[in-house]
Amino acid sequence: MLWILRFSGFFSAAVVMIILSPSIQSFPPAEAIRSSNLDGHLRFPVLLSPPDYLPQLSFRRSTTFRNADECRFSDRQTRGKTDVCDPSLVHIAITLDVEYLRGSIAAVHSILLNSLCPENVFFHFLVSETNLESLVRSTFPQLKFKVYYFDPEIVRSLISTSVRQALEQPLNYARNYLADLLETCVKRVIYLDSDLVVVDDIEKLWATDLGSRTIGAPEYCHANFTKYFTSGFWSDRRFSGTFRGRKPCYFNTGVMVIDLVKWRRAQYTKWIERWMEVQKSDRIYDLGSLPPYLLVFAGNVAPIEHRWNQHGLGGDNVKGSCRDLHPGPYSLLHWSGSGKPWLRLDSKQPCPLDFLWSPYDLYGHSH
Repeated sequence: MLWILRFSGFFSAAVVMIILSPSIQSFPPAEAIRSSNLDGHLRFPVLLSPPDYLPQLSFRRSTTFRNADECRFSDRQTRGKTDVCDPSLVHIAITLDVEYLRGSIAAVHSILLNSLCPENVFFHFLVSETNLESLVRSTFPQLKFKVYYFDPEIVRSLISTSVRQALEQPLNYARNYLADLLETCVKRVIYLDSDLVVVDDIEKLWATDLGSRTIGAPEYCHANFTKYFTSGFWSDRRFSGTFRGRKPCYFNTGVMVIDLVKWRRAQYTKWIERWMEVQKSDRIYDLGSLPPYLLVFAGNVAPIEHRWNQHGLGGDNVKGSCRDLHPGPYSLLHWSGSGKPWLRLDSKQPCPLDFLWSPYDLYGHSH
């Protein structure tokens, strides 16, 4: 109940902040570390000036977030610099692109606001085309983060058509390559989509016990698992046999805790790529990046409480109709589906739950 009170208090404060639009304060530069040892197709391209449309994406500067007294500090943090290999850090990976940037900024803001130890959170931002780092730095002046370039050509030839064009964007597949992109000293990471907000302390999710499993996620075993694959898949024993001996359950890949050590050891990226190659030749599913994860991991996922992914709030993929919360408590609200809260709020046609997203929106105008 404590976090509910904190959230309620912040909601009121956020409304006041949005209405009053206080003047921008001056903060020391953000700590942004570029990768100097990425090789091959993971290298940064030559950085160009920001595109002309980036000035339109202005965000209010976030307030400063400080750790509570009970938070732990390492020697590397107390010296004023944070090493990405610091074992006290909570690592979060999230994509940045122009279309979903507003959602990504809101997600980061929600995590910082509701964390007991926000200074211990380190963000790994995955980008493909534009130079968005300066916007992140100006919005979160003291944020600990690193930017990684993901070359779209790595997966472009592997991507098949999907039920929604948005699911075909190469950056959706960057999560498959986290074990290659992130430093080997980063042993665990939380991957989050850009259309969600966290309303609880992220360290609770970070502390998930994965046991012998490589990934953890909320599972939904009552969902009709067969609908995620075509009839051709189920009628061909070469393909359907992959689930023999497993009890596969649906899980949403927008919220995952990943053991990168186990992932690297088993080379799961290659497993996922192989299934994407099968899809190109045999059309075994219709959705985008989700089915390969189900093929590799379903039935072998460390279950996480459903409160950590109240998904589907974007409505269905056809009509984008409003959805209600699932029964039970919630720690993370996820607008998966075709409807995004920032678009519905701007169009003056919001769903009721979109107002739970709006307090975290730092976009430069009020609703």
